[in-house]
Amino acid sequence: MKPNIAFVTGGYSGESVISYKSAITIENNVDTELYNIFKIDINPNGWVYEAEDGKKSAVNREDFSIINNGQKITFDAVLIGIHGTPGEDGKLQGYFDLVNLPYTSCDAATSALTFNKRYTVAIAAFAGINVAKSVVLIKDKFGNAEEIASQLKFPVFVKPNNGGSSIGMSKVNNASEELGAAIEKAFKEDDQVLIEEFITGREFTIGVFKSKGEIITLPFTEIKTKKEFFDFEAKYTAGFTDEITPAEVTDAIREKINNTAKKIYQVFNCSGVVRIDFIYNEEKGEPFMLEINTVPGQSEASIVPQQVRAMGWTLKKFYSALIEDALAKK
Repeated sequence: MKPNIAFVTGGYSGESVISYKSAITIENNVDTELYNIFKIDINPNGWVYEAEDGKKSAVNREDFSIINNGQKITFDAVLIGIHGTPGEDGKLQGYFDLVNLPYTSCDAATSALTFNKRYTVAIAAFAGINVAKSVVLIKDKFGNAEEIASQLKFPVFVKPNNGGSSIGMSKVNNASEELGAAIEKAFKEDDQVLIEEFITGREFTIGVFKSKGEIITLPFTEIKTKKEFFDFEAKYTAGFTDEITPAEVTDAIREKINNTAKKIYQVFNCSGVVRIDFIYNEEKGEPFMLEINTVPGQSEASIVPQQVRAMGWTLKKFYSALIEDALAKK
């Protein structure tokens, strides 16, 4: 008998548009010969299952069950495809823990921690992982832009402390002219803002996942953007960025990135697939971690699917590996 898998998409934030793009790729590649897949849209208006005939019904949140063709369906595991809240910040994971349902992402604690960029870099630094110097601002509880500027070297990145897809992010070269506007932009997305010193170097991003107890690093990608930095438009609009997969690097650089990525995966107790962003500073010969994405994009424009194919796997095999890893936890 095939396991019943709930595939959740949507979300409560602006990143839901990316969730729906990821959903198309996942639906087209998940192995329906091995699993019964039921797509559930979790959005501010409700948690809804849509049957093949187009009929919609609400999810029973007491046990996360649905009614399909007059029958009650319960699930063996959940395939999480929600970027942003509540699928990437630990809220949904905490709920699934309460109803005893395994899932394909990091657990509630790791998801909540890594969704907060400041906490992430603080823990990484404590574990001996290179990170950029940064400060965090709390809305209505900081002095002025000039005071912040005195603590850091410019240029800097200003970004919402919580969230992803580079929404609300800016690069600031001049403190007096640009910093205030960048902080205001970021505060529109979150009540906390992270300001981080810019590190020169090559930008790499790497997918990491666990299968049958083994931590596996995917062939990583070098990001070369025509914009000033890898923002939302550069990530999701064709023509703005060159994504070289696998990255053309020396064996020494490849080993450092892979080893650091595995260490980060272990330090943060990750599960499922995550994507870790790095800047490799060639002067110091060291990678600097930027952030961890615990529900990385799976759309046609996304990086992890590119890396899976570069490894010689099909997406069908990859999604099956993630599902099997979740099922093994039950």
